[in-house]
Amino acid sequence: MAGATRGIGQGFVRALLQRDWNVYASYRDFAGAGTLNALTAAFPGQLHLLQLDLADEPSIVAAVAILRQHLDEPLELALCCAGLLHEGGQLPEKSLAQLSADWLQRSMAVNALGPLLLLKHLHPLLVQHTASQFAVVSARVGSISENQLGGWYSYRASKAALNMLMKTAAIEMTRRFPHMQLLCLHPGTTSTDLSEPFSKRVAPEKLFTVERSVRQLLKVLDDARNGPSGRFLSWDGSEVPW
Repeated sequence: MAGATRGIGQGFVRALLQRDWNVYASYRDFAGAGTLNALTAAFPGQLHLLQLDLADEPSIVAAVAILRQHLDEPLELALCCAGLLHEGGQLPEKSLAQLSADWLQRSMAVNALGPLLLLKHLHPLLVQHTASQFAVVSARVGSISENQLGGWYSYRASKAALNMLMKTAAIEMTRRFPHMQLLCLHPGTTSTDLSEPFSKRVAPEKLFTVERSVRQLLKVLDDARNGPSGRFLSWDGSEVPW
């Protein structure tokens, strides 16, 4: 589980622990690991923590090496929930004039390249399972065909890039490892730190709690198992147009 310290990622950790799964959850730095440390005490022997920075490939390599040493059964499910929409004073761009090359590059590094590098190094552990899944939390605003409003250049582009990279990888993985499934997931607008600056404009019935989003996405994953790889699925199981 990458991106497990907050929001949907931490929600997945809690839900899978309640299913009695063994969970390996990552944190980027020690400051963000506090809640996960508390969960390790609540679920002794079930939750294992790994330090991992998706923007740093050597960090991914080191975390996967530790995971390989500790796994006592094939890896069944990998989830990448990391996402960057705003940071500090940097908000999504409303116009081209607000575009920053540095911010676009950082968004691409975290939202698109990081998950792909995680797949690069993690898939040898997943293919040992007879029906494994690698899923990334994407966003509907990454759909090119559905873009009617514009704006949010870096976030839209990085999520569209993520979708393309996962689709491309799914084609290769299907040829080499047909028992491994890759999926992009749209969770709907969820009440998290990521969406908080923009959630006031969302109708209450369309703003999901973390628990609801995770419950819905786990059902999507369960229903999709053994189906076609390389799909972009929404929280209700419908396919999102690329």
